[in-house]
Amino acid sequence: MKRWTLVLAALAAMTVPAAAQTITAALNQDIRSSDPGVNRDGNTDMVILHVVEGLVGNSEGGEVGPLLAQTIDVSPDGKTYTFTLRQGVKFHNGAPLTSAEVLWSWNRYMDPKTEWRCLPNFDGRNGTKVVSATAPDPATFVMVLDKPNAIFLDQLALTDCGGTGILHPDSVKADGSWDKPIGTGPFKFGEWKRGQSVSLLAFDDYVSPPGDKRDGFLGLKKPLVKEVRFLAIPDAATVKAGLQSGAIDVSSVPEAEVAELQADPNLTVELGTNPVRHSIILQTRDPVLKNVKIRQAMAAAIDYQALVDAVTEGIGKVNNSPVYRTSQYYGPVEQQGFTYDPERAKALIAESGYKGEKIVLIANKRSTVPSFNTAVIAQQMWQAVGLNVEIEVLDWAAQLDKYNTGAYMMEATSYSPRFDVALGFEQISGPKDKQPRKVWENPEALALIDKAMQVTDPKERQPIFDQLHKMLLEDVPVIFTHNDNDCLAHNKRITGLKPWASNLILWGVAKS
Repeated sequence: MKRWTLVLAALAAMTVPAAAQTITAALNQDIRSSDPGVNRDGNTDMVILHVVEGLVGNSEGGEVGPLLAQTIDVSPDGKTYTFTLRQGVKFHNGAPLTSAEVLWSWNRYMDPKTEWRCLPNFDGRNGTKVVSATAPDPATFVMVLDKPNAIFLDQLALTDCGGTGILHPDSVKADGSWDKPIGTGPFKFGEWKRGQSVSLLAFDDYVSPPGDKRDGFLGLKKPLVKEVRFLAIPDAATVKAGLQSGAIDVSSVPEAEVAELQADPNLTVELGTNPVRHSIILQTRDPVLKNVKIRQAMAAAIDYQALVDAVTEGIGKVNNSPVYRTSQYYGPVEQQGFTYDPERAKALIAESGYKGEKIVLIANKRSTVPSFNTAVIAQQMWQAVGLNVEIEVLDWAAQLDKYNTGAYMMEATSYSPRFDVALGFEQISGPKDKQPRKVWENPEALALIDKAMQVTDPKERQPIFDQLHKMLLEDVPVIFTHNDNDCLAHNKRITGLKPWASNLILWGVAKS
């Protein structure tokens, strides 16, 4: 806390002309790496997607569209994708973008040694397999799938894949080890002081995608300041003090701070709903939690309205479905969630043969997620029906490592946005032997998810998602509580900022 007080004091002492060229934003934790989609979390993705761009990206409405690609042609059999690249695009080192760099980036991602988060999405483990990738000429890149996949482009655009960002080979050192991202984005990667800050510098030669206005990761993406500086400040009180003093220009803030910050005449708070899903995940291979009656009892013991009201200051709304509330597929079935019934919970516990074994719930205290508060409230409700639940608080990096390896009983955690609902289900589902981070491995569910990935007609997809929702409520591998609320506080010198899908996007944002 003392260290960050000194940092904020130094920032506040900056001269006005210099300050007007720099936007200072607060993150609740440092980034984990600078390698797109490798050793990542939400903060990492958000920062790196200012630096790198993929062939495709998501619009503000969630649709996938061309980014570094100018056009995308799909063969009649749905298996061959031909990307024609935009002309005039440059990397941060001044080199022109060609299909050679696209192919180099793809081959690097597909090398298991890279440890790219999304390798299973494209090597066949998650149903999609890219059987070849070629660069027939400098402006053309071709990918061939083993079978048609309706959401292949959506998978390429995923933020936790780093948007499958295209890199220049100079991003790695002579020995092949990672150095820093040299991409095509509106900002260049500057200095990373680990545990403290990351600076991004405006790329003066940036060539924006077509459009006269911002549109998610597409559209107009011009940098309007010389530098963006992200500060890693886990302490919410320090962030609030920085916002009120002007030392911090913008930050996500917890719902509990919204009313006070809205009353500050120098600040504005932007609110929005996004597809992030807050949850409690359960390890179905654990000796205690593999009993479905225990998991069903845990779901029945929670008063969801009371929990969500408490952790969001009454702003949030309950949603027990993997389908986010603003999706076109959030229908009458998805609105039917778990039923709060403590007496049924007690009966299920009695039927399960539970003998008071300790159940450990891992949580973290990051200021902009409800992990710890959710854990405390749920623990009280579970103890009230006779479950012996203890909370273990870890820093986020340690919790994420346990999630990735499946080394937990339960975790209070959050899932990053998935605009396509099939990907939202896939995000939590899969065989744990191959991907330990997956939480739901019901074979029938996996087959339905695979089917949803092969069709695009909403009339065909809706019954699939309805059935998956019902199955998840029965199996209880995860208890979703609510969708995230974007709460972005910023001083009134900042213009052009708006919340979108839990992303703090700072291109197109100016500071007077």
